[in-house]
Amino acid sequence: MKIGFIGLGIMGTPMALHLANAGHTLYVHTRSQVPEAIGAAGGKRCENAAAVAREAEVIFTMVPDTPDVEAVLFGENGVASGLSKGKIVIDMSSISPMATKGFAKRINELGCDYIDAPVSGGEVGAKAGSLTIMCGGDEAVFERVRPLLELMGKNITLVGGNGDGQTTKVANQIIVALNIAAVSEALVFASKAGADPAKVRQALMGGFAASRILEVHGERMIKRTFNPGFRIKLHQKDLNLALQGAREIGVSLPQTANAAQLMQACAAHGLGELDHSALVQALEIMAGHAVAKS
Repeated sequence: MKIGFIGLGIMGTPMALHLANAGHTLYVHTRSQVPEAIGAAGGKRCENAAAVAREAEVIFTMVPDTPDVEAVLFGENGVASGLSKGKIVIDMSSISPMATKGFAKRINELGCDYIDAPVSGGEVGAKAGSLTIMCGGDEAVFERVRPLLELMGKNITLVGGNGDGQTTKVANQIIVALNIAAVSEALVFASKAGADPAKVRQALMGGFAASRILEVHGERMIKRTFNPGFRIKLHQKDLNLALQGAREIGVSLPQTANAAQLMQACAAHGLGELDHSALVQALEIMAGHAVAKS
């Protein structure tokens, strides 16, 4: 197929490569320079998003935030201005569920289909093609594009209509943030109490407290490897979406608000570009004690 991909960052580049390596013709656009790996895989650079939409049958977007998606889709030389009837737009960014419903309606009015398909799994999952993909949209359209999604992910679920994929991603980010905060508190407590945090983590991995967060991010906290797989500032954005949505539907999310404040503390100390496992540093600052030496 002729596939368009807009947004070639940490996540988008490996995701697009899976499509190209499967034999699809790739048309790409990104704000920065097109990565060499994309060019080597046959990716064809387009001047703008509209040009991508004119060339491709299915157009993927993978950009940071709701305003970015709106600009890519409906801004000057955006995707919408290059679409023709029957094409499919798949947004894999993590953005507002309510805005997504509006975007889908506008794309549908052009005679095209829309799937929201945010992902979980980070850079590691993107490179391995093992992402969890949470989809919202028409079932028949979803089945048409499932083979493409299967090139990028393993756990692929159609949750419901447009916006439901994004709602699921927000729920995912709540769970991940709260788990990071829990592991952070546990390791700060154990370390300051005098226990070896590495051995504490090892012991906990064999019990009911075991989790993927404890396994991966607990190790990051101990080894001090905070190079980003998923940046604090992006997780902040997702938690803000959760809190905004909670206000709109009248739900209280007190633990989510607390995690958001811990990430805000990190950002205030210039740590927003670090991996979200660096949330532990907010607790370390308050405790006057680091889990482990750098």
